[in-house]
Amino acid sequence: MHVAVPLYPRFTALDAVGPYTVLAFTPGWSVTFVAAVPGPVVDDNGKLSITATAAFEDVPRPDVILVPGGPGTVAAMGDEGLLSWIRAAHEHTRWTTSVCSGSFVLGAAGVLTGRRATSHWGWVDQLSAVGAQPVKERVVIDGRIVTAAGVSAGIDMALALLAEAADEETARTVQLAIEYDPQPPFGGADPHTAPGARREAALSLIS
Repeated sequence: MHVAVPLYPRFTALDAVGPYTVLAFTPGWSVTFVAAVPGPVVDDNGKLSITATAAFEDVPRPDVILVPGGPGTVAAMGDEGLLSWIRAAHEHTRWTTSVCSGSFVLGAAGVLTGRRATSHWGWVDQLSAVGAQPVKERVVIDGRIVTAAGVSAGIDMALALLAEAADEETARTVQLAIEYDPQPPFGGADPHTAPGARREAALSLIS
């Protein structure tokens, strides 16, 4: 199974690297980072880059598309080179997926029309603007489209994808291999119960 992760300036690193780690550990799966031009692409903090080893045209028919989110999605939604690649590749994918605000890029490409989808809690309600039906869940599977909520949810999404694309035992084995057993020191991060000031501060960190 070949996974293509399109990179664009100011993507969020964990959105790409979290799912990459899950899927790259899976026997028979390979992951390629792609971009308009091969080379390093800088993340949203401007301090980390991931190297795209192929251009969009080099990977026209991946089995899986995985679009990361990040502050750069606003510009990415107007990048016709990226959007046209997503549209064309989506015609042949087994799965088309996104993490966090990457779902807005899928929406801008026209592949979420009428589909249930999710995104980061700060923006999920706005998914209707790109034709999707917003769902406030951590991972949403609608046919062959799989979307994840904010940042860390990309790991959950990749494991859920493995269970669907392969089997649950494979997903459980990879989960054990990467020791994914979340036990956050301050409990769950529920935006619905968090104080308003903390919500605002959290959004300011990622906007």
